[in-house]
Amino acid sequence: MKIVLVAALLGSAACTPVEMRGETPAAAPTETACNADSLGDLVGKRASDARADVMQTRSGARTLRWIAPNTATTKDFRVDRLNVYVDAKGRIERFTCA
Repeated sequence: MKIVLVAALLGSAACTPVEMRGETPAAAPTETACNADSLGDLVGKRASDARADVMQTRSGARTLRWIAPNTATTKDFRVDRLNVYVDAKGRIERFTCA
């Protein structure tokens, strides 16, 4: 029984974060920020893979996410993601970067 208790204590100690002394954490790599300002002319157009390539290139986004009515989405914030909102007929309504 004592061995199990000691093993449990040692195991939990291994998970304790170690404080960094005198070290500066490395800077995170700069992410490419999305900019949807130049995409206004695509509003009202039919959504397609070819347009997705154009939108991604013009916005500078790394990823693109289609959001149709009643689509569940995550709330995580990504500066490199372009969200493309489409209506029930598959026409582009608006864009956001998040």
